[in-house]
Amino acid sequence: MMADSSIVEEIRISSRLMVRELGFMNHTLAATDYSPSVVHTLLEMESRGSMTAAQIVQVLGLEKSSVSRMLAKLIKAGELEETPSTEDARFKQLSLSAQGKETVRKINAYGNERVISALQKMDASQQRIVSEGLGFYASALKACRDDADLNTRSAIEIVSGYHPGMIGRITEMHGSFYAREHNFGSFFESKVAAGLAEFSGRLDNPDNQIWLAMLNGRIVGSVAIDGEDLGNNEAHLRWFILDDGCRGSGVGRKLIAEAMKFCDEKAFSAVQLWTFNKLAAARRLYESFGFELAKEWQGDQWGSSITEQQFTRR
Repeated sequence: MMADSSIVEEIRISSRLMVRELGFMNHTLAATDYSPSVVHTLLEMESRGSMTAAQIVQVLGLEKSSVSRMLAKLIKAGELEETPSTEDARFKQLSLSAQGKETVRKINAYGNERVISALQKMDASQQRIVSEGLGFYASALKACRDDADLNTRSAIEIVSGYHPGMIGRITEMHGSFYAREHNFGSFFESKVAAGLAEFSGRLDNPDNQIWLAMLNGRIVGSVAIDGEDLGNNEAHLRWFILDDGCRGSGVGRKLIAEAMKFCDEKAFSAVQLWTFNKLAAARRLYESFGFELAKEWQGDQWGSSITEQQFTRR
């Protein structure tokens, strides 16, 4: 349904006025020394109890790097506390500290005062119209963002075989993720690059294949099946990685599904993979495709001590 152009213009004018009057043009918001994004983060923390950085990115629609810097500053300032997630040890749960709760109390008091002052200038019917209208409009705006996210996921294409730049890009995703989450360094990254380079030269073997998740020509995920290196008609699942922006979108499941379909068609006697115990979300995904934990041991070959695991699918 097309909207009347005059209504569009009226809403835009009112939106600009609200932004100015509520103080969003300023560097700080709600009588605090914090930016609007920080204020919204603290309010969401109060509403939800605790959140991960990824959830904040999704809810507020901010860039991951910006959120990471913002959260680090809030933790340092004593506004937030972090604890390991009970669902996935890779992630930290963030919640308000006692200081943070007091900051939010002041923010809410200021916000309530502004709203009450404005509502007092309307009669009861006007107040209801504003409440309902803002609710409808806010929900519609969020639905637009949700549709954009859905369109992005729909635009991701799974392709197979060598793609120019894939060795560097897959190495980059591994290096960035494991350096951030496990403090792995250049030794790990160089092993990934060398292994990928060697494997790429064997993609002409029909028992080997790699799948890439592509978004607008950019690689955002990968997984490979090496049907040669283990012998005994066993396949090796390797280099399963996703770009930060694709986690939780279902892209990883699509990649693993393609790899397992390939293994079933090739009738390998087993599929083996090696991973780390802190990757709980990946483990649940592997187990959903029939992988079972076969071995577990403490290793330090990657630059820091970590529990390594072997999973098998037969």
